[in-house]
Amino acid sequence: MNRLSRIDARMVAAVAAPSALALLILLVVLRRQDLVGVVLALLCVLLATVATVAVSAARQRDEPEPAEQPNPTAPPDLMPYGIDADTLDALDSRDALRAVRDRGRTRGGLSDR
Repeated sequence: MNRLSRIDARMVAAVAAPSALALLILLVVLRRQDLVGVVLALLCVLLATVATVAVSAARQRDEPEPAEQPNPTAPPDLMPYGIDADTLDALDSRDALRAVRDRGRTRGGLSDR
């Protein structure tokens, strides 16, 4: 298991990408339309997926980690009534929801009275 952990993502991508390309060329040249062709096509897709994930892992390893940021909060315009999901879950009655909606309208100057 120790030997597998030393394999670099670039090496995996360097092996999987040409292998997938070789299988694709083999599929085009042979034009097999039986079980062998299906297995070769599935193997080609698998190798292409492995190569893509390996390239993504190599890019992610190269990028520096961003500095820790505080928990992002939604801008105030996305939360017009100033309440969160827990508060909405606690409000069961239509009257309470109507009161919250009316309070939000009067705060924003959108009173329709």
